[in-house]
Amino acid sequence: MRSFSVKVSVFTALFMMVAAGSSFAHFGMVIPSDSMVMQGDSRTLNVDLSFSHPFEIIGMELVEPASFFVAKDGAREDLLPALKASKVMDHGAWATNYSVKRPGAYAFCMTPQPYWEPSEDCFIVHYTKTIVAAFGGEDGWDEPVGLKTEIVPLSKPYGLYAGNIFQGVVMLDGKAVPNAEVEIEYYNKTAKAVAPSDYMVTQTVKADQNGVFSYAAPVDGWWGFAALNTSDKKMVHNGEKKDIELGAVLWVEFQKWQTRN
Repeated sequence: MRSFSVKVSVFTALFMMVAAGSSFAHFGMVIPSDSMVMQGDSRTLNVDLSFSHPFEIIGMELVEPASFFVAKDGAREDLLPALKASKVMDHGAWATNYSVKRPGAYAFCMTPQPYWEPSEDCFIVHYTKTIVAAFGGEDGWDEPVGLKTEIVPLSKPYGLYAGNIFQGVVMLDGKAVPNAEVEIEYYNKTAKAVAPSDYMVTQTVKADQNGVFSYAAPVDGWWGFAALNTSDKKMVHNGEKKDIELGAVLWVEFQKWQTRN
């Protein structure tokens, strides 16, 4: 009887771990090697594209994106042909190098192929972007790039210290989304951060009636913001029409406060 009880307890614990893990948020990820390119820095950015649970460092397969481009001064440059298959968190991902040549704000934007998520009984499409400032230029950091859904920054999405408040407005089809729900996760790249509770893995804030949300990152590093909405269209899975979760994802890097020795 004791052996049976132990087996049941172990099974229960494993089940609870799996159940808890399945509730963690998915995030499309576009992470460059630098969020601010200054004179004297390398002009070549290494940009990684992936799909994951960033705090838990649990990767998922990212098939070749539907589109990937960089937007600057109202113009787009298609970067999809430059992508090469890679690995992030031991799962299929994509990467490229990009040479920054002029001052300004560069918005790197990925639209993935729809991902079927059985646990949520829906498809997921995360329109993901990050913005890199270069050589003192920064015009356009607060402008939409024309994605189906996106977070438009109200605070500069770079040059932020940990503890600074970041604000953005959630947009869907070019209009602000009142009371939008925004999920937030830390990219726990070194796997050293530990959440005291599963509730702390993904944090959530709600936008106001104008679609504006605020968040103060407690530590330096990359933080992902994902505003989720349901598309008015459906996709078919196994002969049934299913919902499509549209995610407006923005990655922002916060810096550590530094002092002279």
